[in-house]
Amino acid sequence: MSSSSTTKRTVLITGGGSGIGAAVARAMAQDGWGVCVAGRRPEPLAEVATAVDGHAVAADVTRAEDAHRAVDECLARLGRLDALVVCSGTGAGGAVLDQTLERWNRVIATNLTGAFLVCQAALPHLLKARGAIVTVASLAGLRADPESAAYCASKAGLIMLTQCIALDYGAAGVRANCVCPGWIRTEMADAAMDELAETRAVDREGAYRLAVADVPAGRAGDAGEAAAAVAWLASPAASYVNGAVLTVDGGAAVVDAGTLAFAPSRRTEHSAAVQPRGE
Repeated sequence: MSSSSTTKRTVLITGGGSGIGAAVARAMAQDGWGVCVAGRRPEPLAEVATAVDGHAVAADVTRAEDAHRAVDECLARLGRLDALVVCSGTGAGGAVLDQTLERWNRVIATNLTGAFLVCQAALPHLLKARGAIVTVASLAGLRADPESAAYCASKAGLIMLTQCIALDYGAAGVRANCVCPGWIRTEMADAAMDELAETRAVDREGAYRLAVADVPAGRAGDAGEAAAAVAWLASPAASYVNGAVLTVDGGAAVVDAGTLAFAPSRRTEHSAAVQPRGE
């Protein structure tokens, strides 16, 4: 282990093989962090690790032994642990009457229990380093989504877990903050858009346009934009930020759905839609 590996700040990123997790790895490596990515799929993890001159750990953090092994291997490779970024996530659509117990348990295990286990494994080392935890939840943890009971409940739980850590360990120097992305162009979002596209007879880009029609920014975000927020919260630049819930959603969370009919653009669209032909 080189001396440089023990002096630079280091981060463990779960769900680091794709999407926002991979973007966080790139952003933090560019900022000078030593990076270890963990997740279930070895091949994409290895690709990310190679790209950022970091390390990969194949681990399923929904299992306590794997969560501890991910932390231990990160420490063995990098010599220290200064930050933990929790990006692991999955979804399973369905309202309560449509959801199965197996799918519910899988979502809760990945999005909430896995986060608890890896935070529990990392916290003793983060306490020594006076380090930081950043969890990646979702706007769906703050607002109800249609037919998404398991996903929304798991992400709401993750937000509260993060804030409990901020309260319980803040005095000891550990900061814990949460990023709640809206629609970000990732593999997971693309899959959701493909489903929407089938029901609305449009292509993927048309589905994205439908999904962000009422987002003030008028577009979906990219993974790098979410990663920039995560990297800042993990960094010393955010040294007095603790327990925060930061939306990265183009302004979606500020929209009052019940007032959208009064928007000038909506009135214009409605008038055009009902205008008699030939006038």
